Amino acid sequence: MDTRPIGMFDSGVGGMTVFKEISEAMPNEDIIYIGDTASFPYGSKSKETIIELTRKRIQELIEKNAKLIVIACGTATSQALEEVQKEFDVPIIGIIEPTVKYLKEKNIKKVGVIATVGTIRSNGWKNALLKEIQDVELQNRECAMLAPMAEEGWTENEIAKLAVHEYLKGLKDMDALILGCTHYPLFKKLIVEELKPGTEVINTGEMVSKEVENYIRTNKMENEKNHKANYKIYLTDMQGNKVTYVIYHKYTTNANDFSYATRDTKGKREVSLTTCTDDTKNRLVIWAAEE
Repeated sequence: MDTRPIGMFDSGVGGMTVFKEISEAMPNEDIIYIGDTASFPYGSKSKETIIELTRKRIQELIEKNAKLIVIACGTATSQALEEVQKEFDVPIIGIIEPTVKYLKEKNIKKVGVIATVGTIRSNGWKNALLKEIQDVELQNRECAMLAPMAEEGWTENEIAKLAVHEYLKGLKDMDALILGCTHYPLFKKLIVEELKPGTEVINTGEMVSKEVENYIRTNKMENEKNHKANYKIYLTDMQGNKVTYVIYHKYTTNANDFSYATRDTKGKREVSLTTCTDDTKNRLVIWAAEE
């Protein structure tokens, strides 16, 4: 038994799509999430900067006693994972390897990847896929604007529809499309509409969740079975200060329900985080209040 929390971080709130999968798969596990909003976006930064930012976030999670750390960010995974795994003793899991493992198991060879500029240009996905699936047919696409749009909440409006259409229109003859940035599941409904029927849209958060669950169980690191999970979110402001939020309400509602954005917080500082459900028909909403 191991009562320490799982640690996670992303450059913003996109990693909450991974949080969703892990919290649902392991409801007894405490989770600490760092959203490095002050440094957003990672995708346009140099490799050296991304490694340094990743190193800092991991150190912070270790100081908060994390038993395992998830890099819930495609850019940080592709450019910094190998480096930080050498530096720290704590197990660190990124989003690429679990997804490639799934593709290999399913014998999927015609693959598309959409991700940030930094992720695509790092060749992280390409190298990992070619290592495990030598005859893979890979199509890449840089989608520079999707993560910033997700941070603004523009995931279903006309601008989002136009952006998704432009980014995907050149991709064809794929058996699977990898959402190579953890912000992109927020656009899943629009993405599915652009693809030919039968194309599997792969949410890396699902693959990571299975990998984390397997690692924790294999190494007997589970929390108590009757433990009610506690979740904390740390967001950095533009001055680098961290504000701690505690999640107090989580629910699923229909995709057209935006009431969470206008609720009365009675003068208290709160955040609302939202992502689509796996079938894209509903949305998961999380409320968190400043600690």
